[in-house]
This record gives sequence, C-alpha cells and structure tokens, in this order.
Amino acid sequence: MRGVFRLQAASTDDFAVEPVKLLGGGVAEPAQPVYRGVYGNWVVTKEDETEVFLYRLGLNLAAGSFVAGTTAAALGANDVLDPLYAVGSAGFGLSLLLIHVYVTPLKRFVQLCWALGCAGSLYIAITQPEPVPIYVLEHPISVWAVGPLFAALTGVALKEGLCYGKAEAAGLFAVVPITLLGHLCGMPDGPKAAFLATWCALFAVFAGRKWTQEVKDDIGDKSIFVVRAMPPDEQAAIIAKADL
Repeated sequence: MRGVFRLQAASTDDFAVEPVKLLGGGVAEPAQPVYRGVYGNWVVTKEDETEVFLYRLGLNLAAGSFVAGTTAAALGANDVLDPLYAVGSAGFGLSLLLIHVYVTPLKRFVQLCWALGCAGSLYIAITQPEPVPIYVLEHPISVWAVGPLFAALTGVALKEGLCYGKAEAAGLFAVVPITLLGHLCGMPDGPKAAFLATWCALFAVFAGRKWTQEVKDDIGDKSIFVVRAMPPDEQAAIIAKADL
C-alpha cells in the first residue's frame, strides 16, 4: 500500500464479467478483479506485480542479511560482515524506492534517512579498519552515523503495523529504536543481546510474511496515484467529480 497511513482501502470481490472502464483509460479483462478506489476503478497489472515482488524481495534481502550478519558476528566471522551489510542496505533501499506511500513527503523523508545512514556507514567503512557492524558495536557513539538507516526501517515498520495490524511490525517499531538507543546509552550486554535476538526474529517473520499478502494490499488505493500522475487540470476534474 502506498501510504504510511491508509486513507481508504479499495473494495474487492468485483470481477469483470463485462467490460468495466478503468481510471486512466482501458477496460478490465473478463474475470479480472476490479477494485473501486477513491477516484475510480483499477486493476492489478503485471507492472504492479513486479513492483510488489521487488519491494518484498528487498525487505527479505535486508532481513536475511541482518540475521546472517548478526549470526556471523556472534561466531566471529567478521570478514563477511561488510558485504552482508552492503547487500542488506541495498535491498532495503530498493524497497524504499518502490514502497507505496500516499503522503509523498513522508516517503521522501524515509528515503532521506536511508541515504544519510548509508553515507554514515560508508564513511565508517572507508575510515576504519573494522567492519561497520563491529565498529558500531565497539563505539556506541557511531550509532549517530548509522542510525538514520535504521530510523528508516522503524518508519517502514510503523507503516506496515498501522496498515495491516501486524504484530511483528509493531514489535520492530519498538525494538529497533530501543536496541540502538540502549546501545548508545550503555545498555548491558545481556539485555542488548536479547533485544538484538528479538530484532532478528521479528525482522525475519516480518519479511517472510510479506509473501503471504495479496498483491493489492501492497498497492493500496491505486486510483490515488493514477490521479496524481495526471496533468493538473485532469486531476482537478476527477477530484471534483469524486467530491460530488
């Protein structure tokens, strides 16, 4: 769904048994699910399916890399940490590029957080001999450099938790900042390890369960984005009609 806040869900259960005019032009194919949005009818296209697939793939790359990196650090396999960190960050960046958010400034803010966190991580990677995760572990103050990246993850968890009522997303929303701020403020190793393990478990469940959702859920009300892509005069006409 394109939105940190779900403005309106599209109605489901309508199928095109006869031609149905779609917002933006075209008609629905026979037996194709048609969804009624705020501004008109819409359907899920192959392009939509590809975008949602890549969005979910990015989240799974991020979660898998995070879990694998945490496990590797615990086992002392430090050589793989930076590559895993890079893959996870890139995968998450892909998801943020494709995430469906109604409120565009909020989407841009989350993307900016990701970019700032990646820049801070890159600076550490270039200037320090240790892998980024190990440096952050040994120097809590460096949370300020990488923190925006994980602030972006917290934002996605908030969006998913509010939109779909997912307990694992709500858990991530709480655990991620608690873990990072706790590390920054000198949290003892025992509780820190427990929070980190919880983070790994929640992240894995969250990413894995994305594949169980219907594609339309990650699209949201497509009619909103179709209208926003139109010229201003067409937008105004459709919005006025919808208001009536």
